[in-house]
Amino acid sequence: MSSENYFKKENMDIYLKELAREFRKQNGKSVPAEIILIGGAAVLINYGFRDITYDMDAIIEASSSMKDAINTVGDKYGLPKGWLNSDFENTASYTPKIKQYSKYYHTFSNVITFRTVTGEYLIAMKLMAGRQYKYDLSDIIGILLAHEKAENPLTLETIKQAVCNLYGSYEALPVNSRTFIEQALMKQNYESLYLQVREEEQLNKAILLDFQDKYPNITNQDNVNDIIETIKKRQNSK
Repeated sequence: MSSENYFKKENMDIYLKELAREFRKQNGKSVPAEIILIGGAAVLINYGFRDITYDMDAIIEASSSMKDAINTVGDKYGLPKGWLNSDFENTASYTPKIKQYSKYYHTFSNVITFRTVTGEYLIAMKLMAGRQYKYDLSDIIGILLAHEKAENPLTLETIKQAVCNLYGSYEALPVNSRTFIEQALMKQNYESLYLQVREEEQLNKAILLDFQDKYPNITNQDNVNDIIETIKKRQNSK
């Protein structure tokens, strides 16, 4: 079976179930593991406003053979290398406290327990990342909209508390992220705001790809937002 380079809620569960089978096959039923799905995977599991994600970021607590199981499943389904990975643990959004505030999702083959992050904690993590060229900001608006429709709206106080629980203080967030969430909660027109932010993200991605073509090996996690802002200011001044 071949796969396109993205994941949907439906096929994601198939891959996770197969991963559990393979891990149990290699280790037996007495070696449990736990995987916390974050980012786009967590959005797909908990909300309905996104159809796909292009990667599956996770916090993986398992024996070293988990890597072999991931590769075996990837080969079987034609998935990209590292289709499930823990690279997130090397970013500013990672904190070991995520586990404490994660929620149970599913256990497959009685051996791998999957958990996710949702609500204000998922927003807190995306605010810490604050990437203007991916889905971070539109995901935040989508989550706010979903909770509003469920008559369980998220407040600034609730989000601030989640940020403090994960990262120690609200001020730990980038200034742009704090401004973004405060203005979004003041406007509360989440449906139109979602479309606006999504369009802006797509524009930013195009700007970034063009810059990387012209100047390879310059961008990194620390300077990418500044590069986008600088280019947009130059374009607006023309």
